[in-house]
Amino acid sequence: MPPSHILPVLLPYPFKEPFYYQVPPELEYESLRPGTLIIVPLGSREEMGVIWEKHSLPKGISLPEEKPKKINKIKSIISILPIPPLPTILLEFIDWVAAYTISPPGLVLAIALRGIQTYASTNVPKSGWILSDTPIDTIRVTPAREKIIQFLKDKENPFTTGFLTDALQVSSSVIQGLAKAGIIEEKLLPYHCPFLEPDPSFHIPLLSDEQQEAANFLSVKVKEQQFSVTLLQGVTGSGKTEVYMQAIATCIEQRQQVLILLPEIALSSQWIERFEKRFGVKPALWHSDLTNKQRKLTWQAVINNEVSVLVGARSALFLPFTHLGLIIIDEEHETSFKQEEGIIYHARDMAIVRARLSNCPAVLVSATPSLETLTNAYHQKYHHLTLTARHGGASMPDVQVVDLRATPPHRGLFLSPPLIIATQQRLEKGEQVLYFLNRRGYAPLTLCRACGHRLECPHCSAWLVEHRRTQRLVCHHCEYFIPIPKECPYCDAPDSMVPIGPGIERITEEARATFPDAKILVMSSDSLTSPKATAEAIRQIDQKEVNLIIGTQIVAKGWHFPFLTLVGVIDADLGLSGADLRASEKTLQLLHQVGGRAGRAHSAGIVMLQSYLADHPVMETLVKGDFNEFMLQEAAERQMGFWPPYGRLAAIIVSADTSDEAMQIAYELGQNAPQMEGVIVLGPAPAPLALLRNRYRQRLLLRTQKHIAIQPILHQWLSSVKAKKSVKIDVDIDPISFL
Repeated sequence: MPPSHILPVLLPYPFKEPFYYQVPPELEYESLRPGTLIIVPLGSREEMGVIWEKHSLPKGISLPEEKPKKINKIKSIISILPIPPLPTILLEFIDWVAAYTISPPGLVLAIALRGIQTYASTNVPKSGWILSDTPIDTIRVTPAREKIIQFLKDKENPFTTGFLTDALQVSSSVIQGLAKAGIIEEKLLPYHCPFLEPDPSFHIPLLSDEQQEAANFLSVKVKEQQFSVTLLQGVTGSGKTEVYMQAIATCIEQRQQVLILLPEIALSSQWIERFEKRFGVKPALWHSDLTNKQRKLTWQAVINNEVSVLVGARSALFLPFTHLGLIIIDEEHETSFKQEEGIIYHARDMAIVRARLSNCPAVLVSATPSLETLTNAYHQKYHHLTLTARHGGASMPDVQVVDLRATPPHRGLFLSPPLIIATQQRLEKGEQVLYFLNRRGYAPLTLCRACGHRLECPHCSAWLVEHRRTQRLVCHHCEYFIPIPKECPYCDAPDSMVPIGPGIERITEEARATFPDAKILVMSSDSLTSPKATAEAIRQIDQKEVNLIIGTQIVAKGWHFPFLTLVGVIDADLGLSGADLRASEKTLQLLHQVGGRAGRAHSAGIVMLQSYLADHPVMETLVKGDFNEFMLQEAAERQMGFWPPYGRLAAIIVSADTSDEAMQIAYELGQNAPQMEGVIVLGPAPAPLALLRNRYRQRLLLRTQKHIAIQPILHQWLSSVKAKKSVKIDVDIDPISFL
């Protein structure tokens, strides 16, 4: 067999390179192009793989015909799966992501195959029964057989065994008997696409002049069918969604596919309702709550170009789109677009790469864009559209800082007198109020008032958070929990454990006591555990069945609550402390977004920020409402030290079963740190979470000037250290979190 009949096959496992398999005589070699999905042997089992390229063998391997023994060592492909090959652009994208994130290509491929990894065992085409041409008088016709024969008479489409047994009350053995006699025969069921085609003219909204101008611009970019990036920035409630839906309509008319990325798709019931109102049907969805069957059907429909519009979480980027014409990243500033485990990547940045490879436009949407995006817009790398007014004549909310130094809450409580008075006034008017605190549970810390002992997780460098509703102390990093102790585990003092600080449950308890007639709804990841629960919460708010909403960051996700007029931020300072490079930026974005829930309809809104740092630049910016001016000042400060977006960062996280092992490898990396102009290495030092899920962690930070390619430096640097299998070295390019 000539060398050309040996093909590289990439498997969805942490392999750095493809394996090589030969094509057996019974398979058509010409049909095996890159992207073809096949079944191959791997050890003693069979696995799905993808033909990666049809050329180049690994360096150093020679397979001349006079040495057949080497050929015999290469196993053969078992079969070809009846699935269209993965698009070439997707293969290029997988390679690009792997190279950029310094990850094994096989692990990136695993994300792309997540929808069909059980395909070989579950995707048996469904079939049913129809009458054959065999004369009926050749068999004995029993009453049960007569039922089946009469039912199938003149029927063109087949019916499954399950349907016939249930509908006609016959046993499956009767059906098998008719099949054995040749009276009925098997036929594949007709395929029905599970997704309806959106109608771009179903309900065209009336846009303002400002909105229409932005919508026209995006529609032109879609029609050009060329790569571009546009930032659509607008104040909260300005109708950004309606604007980019016009671009979606244009893309549908062009018979191209649209991908919309939302930060938390399972929480986006309102968005889906707006889409259905605009286009007459629901979009296809892609998120972690899908069943395996839904995932497989969606994946197949995408590769068969039967999905016009798909809304998904970050992994939707790896779906096999064949005619991608538009990518939209809504709430592009959201840190949840960053995948922090496994393949560490930022979906916003990778979406722009996918758009460039697909030669289609990308649209970044936010009221509070990230500094990286704003910088690219200011430097005219991105087009920049701005919506300055709220839709429908609504006004922006009045933002006030409640200085807790001047008007503190009563001892042991957390609601200030000004916030209590404002809340009571709004509730009496029949309006809705939102309290925001970005802390789950009842209290973030529990300590002994006798000896001062603090309850910590034994597996992580974190305090245990009290959840009074479940009577547990929980670690939010590894989910370890214990019952709330009745005595101190350190000094045995009885009834000495006290909660310190507020969590959302504690604020709810205080609100119930302060406003006994209020109808309270709690919105957090502990209470909204499914899309169904989220939809029910939104329904209660829309129907005014509740008037006081208490929530964590979930409530800042772009909801439209027309009757909500007051937002109270319980701890506006939360997030400003610590050494996080982006602390001020993140806090400003979060508080601006949650404040934007107020006054989105006819009634004026007010935002009250409880703070001990009333003169902090973030608080002053929120009051003035000049978001872009603050970001320009933030940019100037970062530019001086070539911090992102004016420099490049990569975090190296060393983790091991013991502290000594982690420190040893981290120290070796520090000793071998690259020495060159424009490159600085910080560390090693213990990570802020020095212990996480029983793994000890050390961090190093590589910082380079913008023009320096960071991946080659990392490859050379990491190759200088040989770590044991028990030691793991993770690389985070462009880190968002510094834990």
